[in-house]
Amino acid sequence: MSTPAGMEPETELVAHAVRELAQRTRFPVTFGGLIEEGVVNVTSIVGNRTHRLDGLRVRPERGLGGRAMMELRPRMTSDYGSSQQITHDYDVFVLGEGLRTLLALPIVVGGRPRGVLYAGAWEETPVGGVTTAPAMQVAQSVADELRIRDEVARRLRAASPAADAVAPQQREELRESFAELRSIAASIDDADLRARIAQVESRLVSLAGDTPAAMTGPVPTVHLSPRETDVLACAALGATNSEIAAQLGLREGTVKAYLGTAMSKLDASTRHAAVTKARRLGLLP
Repeated sequence: MSTPAGMEPETELVAHAVRELAQRTRFPVTFGGLIEEGVVNVTSIVGNRTHRLDGLRVRPERGLGGRAMMELRPRMTSDYGSSQQITHDYDVFVLGEGLRTLLALPIVVGGRPRGVLYAGAWEETPVGGVTTAPAMQVAQSVADELRIRDEVARRLRAASPAADAVAPQQREELRESFAELRSIAASIDDADLRARIAQVESRLVSLAGDTPAAMTGPVPTVHLSPRETDVLACAALGATNSEIAAQLGLREGTVKAYLGTAMSKLDASTRHAAVTKARRLGLLP
């Protein structure tokens, strides 16, 4: 799958996750990859002593990682070589590196596996919640970004960005995508991931064609807070204050306050006027 504009390649996404897995757990060796043409191609390895893990390709149902992907849950063995719970298709890789303890974490998007992350040690290592919880968070972070990328790619394809003008229906798709991304970003704690989402949001605004360059005369400088942008993006789709509150997990009074400050900054007397001006300023698609 191609990478949406403004986002790092998926191989870099996996490499970042593998490094983070090594930092956040006690395991000295971490590696992983995403499914390509039905097979996981391990593209990143950290902490290995040999090159025996190079070229590892894992099929669903085979090995510890394959089992984790099929069961959609983490799987672990503290004695890989003698485990009778898995197939041993990849012994030449895993045992070649000398790994004994191995944890496999599936990357699950929309109820189906998209890849797997591994954490291993050369000796028997006890694995408990202190270790598995952060490891699962890393895998979930990758899944969250892949889900966002899938949605962005789908929306961008529907919007036909190659066209000189965006049709009304496609423009509405862009606006719905923008509002959904704002909602997703508001629920994510990872600052790096939020920054990458912001890059995609900028791309959606650009595709919509409502940029400051299209305005005549001096362009006023308006800075909306993230929450003011969130509620205004929802209001742009016709949502009521109560609907916005439910979507963003806010109180209805809080939504009203954010809309009020946004309207004030935009010098608009109604939410409709605020949305119109925000679009002309390139703050909303």
